[in-house]
Amino acid sequence: MAKRKPKNKGKKLLVKASRAETADRHVLYENSVQNTETEYEFIDDIFRKLRKRKALTLREDFCGTASMCCEWVRQRRKNKAFGVDLNEEVLAWGKLNNVDKLKPAQQQRVELTQGDVMRVKMDPVDVTIAMNFSYQIFKTRVLLRKYFKRAHASLVDDGLFILDVFGGYEAYQELEEETEHDHFTYIWDQAKYNPVNGDLTCHIHFSFPDQSRMEEAFTYEWRLWTLPELQELLVEAGFSKITLYCQEFDDDAEPVGGFLPVTVMDADAGWIAFIVAEK
Repeated sequence: MAKRKPKNKGKKLLVKASRAETADRHVLYENSVQNTETEYEFIDDIFRKLRKRKALTLREDFCGTASMCCEWVRQRRKNKAFGVDLNEEVLAWGKLNNVDKLKPAQQQRVELTQGDVMRVKMDPVDVTIAMNFSYQIFKTRVLLRKYFKRAHASLVDDGLFILDVFGGYEAYQELEEETEHDHFTYIWDQAKYNPVNGDLTCHIHFSFPDQSRMEEAFTYEWRLWTLPELQELLVEAGFSKITLYCQEFDDDAEPVGGFLPVTVMDADAGWIAFIVAEK
Protein backbone atom coordinates (compact mmCIF):
# COMPACT_ATOMS: atom_id res chain seq x y z
CA MET A 1 0.00 0.00 0.00
CA ALA A 2 1.47 3.34 -1.09
CA LYS A 3 2.30 5.88 1.63
CA ARG A 4 0.67 9.29 1.53
CA LYS A 5 3.01 12.21 0.87
CA PRO A 6 2.97 14.93 3.48
CA LYS A 7 0.95 17.88 2.20
CA ASN A 8 3.77 20.39 2.80
CA LYS A 9 6.60 18.28 1.41
CA GLY A 10 8.59 20.24 -1.11
CA LYS A 11 6.88 23.50 -0.20
CA LYS A 12 8.38 26.33 1.79
CA LEU A 13 6.40 27.55 4.76
CA LEU A 14 5.79 31.29 4.55
CA VAL A 15 6.67 33.10 7.75
CA LYS A 16 5.03 36.48 8.14
CA ALA A 17 7.51 39.23 8.92
CA SER A 18 7.01 41.06 12.20
CA ARG A 19 6.08 44.72 12.39
CA ALA A 20 9.54 45.48 13.81
CA GLU A 21 11.13 43.95 10.71
CA THR A 22 9.00 45.87 8.21
CA ALA A 23 8.56 49.25 9.92
CA ASP A 24 10.59 52.26 8.79
CA ARG A 25 12.48 53.75 11.74
CA HIS A 26 12.48 57.23 10.22
CA VAL A 27 8.70 57.24 9.80
CA LEU A 28 8.32 56.10 13.40
CA TYR A 29 10.68 58.84 14.58
CA GLU A 30 8.85 61.58 12.72
CA ASN A 31 5.49 60.37 14.04
CA SER A 32 6.61 60.14 17.66
CA VAL A 33 9.34 62.74 18.21
CA GLN A 34 8.89 65.61 15.81
CA ASN A 35 6.15 68.22 15.76
CA THR A 36 7.22 70.56 13.00
CA GLU A 37 3.95 72.52 12.95
CA THR A 38 4.41 73.55 16.58
CA GLU A 39 8.07 74.37 16.01
CA TYR A 40 7.24 76.46 12.95
CA GLU A 41 4.57 78.42 14.80
CA PHE A 42 6.95 79.18 17.64
CA ILE A 43 9.84 80.23 15.38
CA ASP A 44 7.67 82.35 13.11
CA ASP A 45 5.82 84.04 15.98
CA ILE A 46 8.88 84.79 18.10
CA PHE A 47 10.81 86.24 15.15
CA ARG A 48 7.94 88.59 14.28
CA LYS A 49 7.62 89.72 17.90
CA LEU A 50 11.34 90.34 18.38
CA ARG A 51 12.29 91.65 14.92
CA LYS A 52 9.03 93.18 13.64
CA ARG A 53 9.38 91.39 10.32
CA LYS A 54 8.96 87.92 8.83
CA ALA A 55 11.74 85.33 8.90
CA LEU A 56 12.22 84.05 5.36
CA THR A 57 15.40 81.99 5.52
CA LEU A 58 16.04 79.05 7.85
CA ARG A 59 19.10 76.91 8.43
CA GLU A 60 18.43 73.58 10.14
CA ASP A 61 21.60 72.12 11.65
CA PHE A 62 21.59 68.36 12.30
CA CYS A 63 18.55 68.34 10.00
CA GLY A 64 18.18 64.54 9.73
CA THR A 65 15.26 63.79 7.41
CA ALA A 66 14.78 67.54 6.76
CA SER A 67 11.22 67.45 8.04
CA MET A 68 11.48 70.99 9.45
CA CYS A 69 13.00 72.31 6.22
CA CYS A 70 9.99 71.00 4.34
CA GLU A 71 7.58 72.47 6.86
CA TRP A 72 9.31 75.83 6.50
CA VAL A 73 8.87 76.09 2.72
CA ARG A 74 5.29 74.77 2.83
CA GLN A 75 4.19 77.60 5.11
CA ARG A 76 5.12 80.60 2.96
CA ARG A 77 5.92 80.97 -0.73
CA LYS A 78 8.98 83.14 -0.09
CA ASN A 79 10.49 80.90 2.59
CA LYS A 80 13.79 79.14 1.86
CA ALA A 81 15.38 76.37 3.94
CA PHE A 82 18.89 74.99 4.17
CA GLY A 83 19.52 71.67 5.91
CA VAL A 84 22.90 70.40 7.12
CA ASP A 85 23.68 66.89 8.33
CA LEU A 86 26.68 64.54 8.33
CA ASN A 87 24.68 61.38 7.71
CA GLU A 88 24.40 60.57 4.00
CA GLU A 89 21.81 57.81 4.54
CA VAL A 90 19.39 59.93 6.52
CA LEU A 91 19.70 62.85 4.09
CA ALA A 92 18.96 60.54 1.15
CA TRP A 93 15.89 59.22 3.00
CA GLY A 94 14.73 62.75 3.70
CA LYS A 95 15.11 63.82 0.10
CA LEU A 96 13.20 60.81 -1.22
CA ASN A 97 10.44 60.76 1.38
CA ASN A 98 10.06 64.43 2.31
CA VAL A 99 11.65 66.87 -0.14
CA ASP A 100 10.64 65.00 -3.30
CA LYS A 101 7.01 64.93 -2.11
CA LEU A 102 6.82 68.71 -1.99
CA LYS A 103 5.38 70.68 -4.87
CA PRO A 104 8.05 71.42 -7.55
CA ALA A 105 8.22 75.11 -6.61
CA GLN A 106 8.68 74.20 -2.94
CA GLN A 107 11.43 71.68 -3.73
CA GLN A 108 13.43 74.45 -5.36
CA ARG A 109 13.45 76.33 -2.06
CA VAL A 110 15.06 73.51 -0.06
CA GLU A 111 18.81 72.91 -0.17
CA LEU A 112 20.34 69.94 1.67
CA THR A 113 24.05 69.71 2.37
CA GLN A 114 25.96 66.71 3.64
CA GLY A 115 28.60 68.25 5.85
CA ASP A 116 29.93 69.20 9.26
CA VAL A 117 28.03 72.03 10.96
CA MET A 118 31.41 73.25 12.21
CA ARG A 119 32.75 73.68 8.70
CA VAL A 120 29.98 74.21 6.17
CA LYS A 121 29.75 77.70 4.67
CA MET A 122 26.45 79.28 3.61
CA ASP A 123 24.96 82.71 3.15
CA PRO A 124 23.63 84.23 6.41
CA VAL A 125 20.05 83.35 7.32
CA ASP A 126 17.33 84.86 9.48
CA VAL A 127 17.07 81.84 11.78
CA THR A 128 19.36 78.92 12.58
CA ILE A 129 17.92 76.05 14.60
CA ALA A 130 19.39 73.02 16.38
CA MET A 131 16.47 70.85 17.49
CA ASN A 132 16.01 67.46 19.14
CA PHE A 133 18.92 68.24 21.50
CA SER A 134 21.39 67.34 18.74
CA TYR A 135 24.03 69.90 19.79
CA GLN A 136 24.69 67.76 22.88
CA ILE A 137 27.05 65.65 20.77
CA PHE A 138 29.59 68.36 21.67
CA LYS A 139 30.77 67.24 25.09
CA THR A 140 33.23 69.97 26.10
CA ARG A 141 32.80 73.67 26.69
CA VAL A 142 35.42 74.38 24.02
CA LEU A 143 33.58 72.43 21.33
CA LEU A 144 30.10 73.64 22.22
CA ARG A 145 31.26 77.27 22.39
CA LYS A 146 32.86 76.82 18.97
CA TYR A 147 29.61 75.49 17.55
CA PHE A 148 27.65 78.36 19.08
CA LYS A 149 30.11 80.80 17.48
CA ARG A 150 29.49 79.10 14.13
CA ALA A 151 25.75 79.47 14.70
CA HIS A 152 26.27 83.16 15.53
CA ALA A 153 28.23 83.66 12.31
CA SER A 154 25.51 81.91 10.27
CA LEU A 155 22.99 84.67 11.00
CA VAL A 156 22.12 88.02 9.48
CA ASP A 157 22.62 91.03 11.75
CA ASP A 158 19.24 90.66 13.49
CA GLY A 159 19.07 86.88 13.27
CA LEU A 160 17.99 84.38 15.92
CA PHE A 161 19.51 81.07 16.98
CA ILE A 162 16.92 78.72 18.48
CA LEU A 163 17.53 75.39 20.19
CA ASP A 164 15.52 73.07 22.39
CA VAL A 165 16.65 71.76 25.75
CA PHE A 166 15.41 69.21 28.26
CA GLY A 167 16.05 68.70 31.94
CA GLY A 168 14.50 67.97 35.32
CA TYR A 169 15.65 65.59 38.03
CA GLU A 170 14.59 62.52 36.02
CA ALA A 171 16.95 63.57 33.22
CA TYR A 172 19.82 62.32 35.39
CA GLN A 173 18.27 58.92 36.02
CA GLU A 174 18.63 55.66 34.13
CA LEU A 175 15.07 54.89 33.11
CA GLU A 176 12.67 53.96 30.30
CA GLU A 177 9.53 55.90 29.38
CA GLU A 178 6.82 54.55 27.09
CA THR A 179 4.41 56.62 24.99
CA GLU A 180 1.54 54.97 23.16
CA HIS A 181 0.88 55.94 19.54
CA ASP A 182 -1.41 54.53 16.90
CA HIS A 183 -0.04 51.09 15.96
CA PHE A 184 3.20 51.34 17.97
CA THR A 185 4.79 52.33 21.28
CA TYR A 186 7.65 54.81 21.51
CA ILE A 187 10.23 53.95 24.19
CA TRP A 188 12.73 56.54 25.42
CA ASP A 189 15.61 54.77 27.16
CA GLN A 190 18.09 56.73 29.26
CA ALA A 191 20.45 53.79 29.42
CA LYS A 192 23.49 55.25 31.15
CA TYR A 193 24.44 58.49 32.90
CA ASN A 194 27.84 59.40 34.31
CA PRO A 195 27.62 62.17 36.95
CA VAL A 196 31.37 62.79 36.77
CA ASN A 197 31.38 64.23 33.25
CA GLY A 198 27.69 64.45 32.32
CA ASP A 199 27.87 61.75 29.63
CA LEU A 200 24.43 60.40 28.76
CA THR A 201 23.67 57.41 26.52
CA CYS A 202 20.10 57.25 25.23
CA HIS A 203 18.26 54.87 22.91
CA ILE A 204 14.91 54.97 21.16
CA HIS A 205 13.12 51.63 20.83
CA PHE A 206 9.76 50.85 19.27
CA SER A 207 7.38 48.03 20.16
CA PHE A 208 4.34 46.80 18.25
CA PRO A 209 1.01 45.05 18.90
CA ASP A 210 2.37 41.79 17.43
CA GLN A 211 4.83 41.70 20.39
CA SER A 212 7.83 42.47 18.18
CA ARG A 213 10.27 45.19 19.16
CA MET A 214 12.74 47.35 17.24
CA GLU A 215 15.70 47.65 19.58
CA GLU A 216 17.97 50.71 19.52
CA ALA A 217 16.41 52.20 16.42
CA PHE A 218 18.39 55.31 17.36
CA THR A 219 21.25 55.81 19.81
CA TYR A 220 22.62 59.09 21.16
CA GLU A 221 25.90 59.72 22.96
CA TRP A 222 25.48 63.13 24.56
CA ARG A 223 26.59 65.34 27.37
CA LEU A 224 23.60 66.50 29.41
CA TRP A 225 24.11 70.25 29.51
CA THR A 226 22.35 72.42 32.08
CA LEU A 227 20.49 75.67 31.40
CA PRO A 228 23.07 77.88 33.15
CA GLU A 229 25.90 76.29 31.16
CA LEU A 230 24.09 76.74 27.84
CA GLN A 231 23.21 80.36 28.54
CA GLU A 232 26.77 81.18 29.63
CA LEU A 233 28.27 79.58 26.52
CA LEU A 234 25.85 81.39 24.21
CA VAL A 235 26.87 84.72 25.74
CA GLU A 236 30.56 83.77 25.42
CA ALA A 237 29.89 82.96 21.75
CA GLY A 238 28.71 86.52 21.14
CA PHE A 239 24.94 86.46 21.46
CA SER A 240 23.52 89.64 22.94
CA LYS A 241 20.44 88.29 24.72
CA ILE A 242 19.30 84.83 25.81
CA THR A 243 15.66 84.05 26.67
CA LEU A 244 14.11 80.78 27.82
CA TYR A 245 10.58 79.94 26.65
CA CYS A 246 8.43 77.30 28.35
CA GLN A 247 4.95 75.96 27.74
CA GLU A 248 2.36 75.87 30.49
CA PHE A 249 0.67 72.57 31.40
CA ASP A 250 -2.54 71.76 33.23
CA ASP A 251 -2.94 69.31 36.13
CA ASP A 252 -3.18 66.41 33.67
CA ALA A 253 0.18 67.32 32.07
CA GLU A 254 -1.54 68.56 28.92
CA PRO A 255 -0.07 71.66 27.20
CA VAL A 256 -2.01 74.88 27.66
CA GLY A 257 -1.45 77.84 25.35
CA GLY A 258 1.82 78.86 23.71
CA PHE A 259 5.40 79.23 24.93
CA LEU A 260 6.09 82.09 27.33
CA PRO A 261 9.38 83.69 28.43
CA VAL A 262 10.40 82.64 31.94
CA THR A 263 13.12 83.45 34.45
CA VAL A 264 11.94 80.97 37.09
CA MET A 265 10.89 77.34 36.66
CA ASP A 266 9.56 74.68 39.00
CA ALA A 267 11.96 71.86 39.88
CA ASP A 268 9.88 69.32 37.98
CA ALA A 269 10.78 65.74 37.14
CA GLY A 270 11.06 66.61 33.46
CA TRP A 271 10.62 69.58 31.17
CA ILE A 272 11.36 70.72 27.61
CA ALA A 273 11.94 74.33 26.61
CA PHE A 274 13.21 76.56 23.79
CA ILE A 275 16.24 78.82 24.10
CA VAL A 276 16.20 81.90 21.88
CA ALA A 277 19.58 83.57 21.38
CA GLU A 278 19.58 86.99 19.72
CA LYS A 279 22.55 88.10 17.66
